[in-house]
Amino acid sequence: MRWENLTDSDHARAADPALFGADAVTTRTFDMPEFRGITFHEVRARSILNRVPGASRMPFEWTVNPYRGCTHACVYCFARKTHSYLDLDTGLGFDSQIVVKVNAPELLRRQLASRRWQGEHVAMGTNVDCYQRAEGRYRLMPGIIEALTERANPFSILTKGTLILRDLDLLTRAARVTDVGISVSVGFTDAELWRTVEPGTPAPERRLEVVRTLGEHGIGCGVLMAPVIPFLGDEPAQLRATVRAIAAAGATSVTPLVLHLRPGAREWFMAWLGQHHPHLVRRYERLYAEGAYAPKWYQRRITRQVHDLAREYGIGPTRAGTPRRPPEAGQPKPARTAATEPVQLSLL
Repeated sequence: MRWENLTDSDHARAADPALFGADAVTTRTFDMPEFRGITFHEVRARSILNRVPGASRMPFEWTVNPYRGCTHACVYCFARKTHSYLDLDTGLGFDSQIVVKVNAPELLRRQLASRRWQGEHVAMGTNVDCYQRAEGRYRLMPGIIEALTERANPFSILTKGTLILRDLDLLTRAARVTDVGISVSVGFTDAELWRTVEPGTPAPERRLEVVRTLGEHGIGCGVLMAPVIPFLGDEPAQLRATVRAIAAAGATSVTPLVLHLRPGAREWFMAWLGQHHPHLVRRYERLYAEGAYAPKWYQRRITRQVHDLAREYGIGPTRAGTPRRPPEAGQPKPARTAATEPVQLSLL
C-alpha cells in the first residue's frame, strides 16, 4: 500500500507531505463476528483537520475523518475512489480494509489550540461514516466531540450509524456551548432495497429512531434523504412513504439528494446493477451520460416532489441562524412549527 500518498486532503491527492508513513502502520484483525473479514490499519496521523478543495460542491470548508474505508458497504458510496490512493481496492477492499487514525482526538486538540485556527465549522461523516462499526471498538468520537466542546467549536455530524446515541450526553453538553448540527441519512424505507445497496448499515427504521431520540433530548435532527436512487427508489409512492416516516420521527428538515456516481463508485455500482437489475443498465448509462450527476431536470423533479411531501407532512427547513441547542434546565422546549414553503437545503 502507498501510505505516502495519503495527504492531508481526504478528497484528492496532492503534493503535500503524507499524513503518516508506512512505519507508523499497525495492521490488526479481530476474531469477533461483527469484525469477521475486516482488516484494520491503525495509523498515527500527522494532521486531522482537512480543508475541502475549493472546487468541491460541499457547503463547508473543514472536515475531520477519523476513518478511511467503511464497513457500511454502500454500493454507491462516493468515497470509494479514495482507497485507490493507497493502492487498495475500491470495491470489497473499501468495505473491508479500514484505516483508523488512532490518535485523532489528541491530534485534534492540538490543532484546535493552534493560533492559526479561527474556530471554523467542522463537518464529520462527510467522507465515510464516523459511526461505522469500527467506532464501537476504537471509540474515537467521544474524544473528538470533547475536544470540539472544550473550544466551543461549532460542528456537524452526518451518519447512518445508530452508535451516535452512545454519545448522546456528550452531544447534549456540546450543544449547550456551541452550534451542533446532526443529520441522519435515510434515502428510502424500502427493506429489500436497503438490504441490497446498504448491507452493512442499520435498517432505515432504526436510523429514524435516532432522529426521534435526539429530538426527545432537545437536539434537532435533520434527515438527508440520500441517495434517491433512480428507477429503484424514486416512485411517487416510495418517496411518500419515506417522507411520511421521516416526519413521524420528528425530523426538523428533509433534504433530498439524488444518487451521484463518481469514478470508483460508478464502476462498483454499475457492476452491482448489472448483476441485480440488468434491465436498468442502459437507462443508467443514458441518465448519467454527461458525468457523475443526474440531469438537472431529474434532480429538480425529485426535489420538488420531496418538498411538496415535506410541506404536506409538516416538515419545514431549518431556519438560518437558528442554533440547534437543547433548552436550559427548567425551560420548555420550543414548539415545532410547520414551514409554509420548503426550500432546497444544504448538505448539513
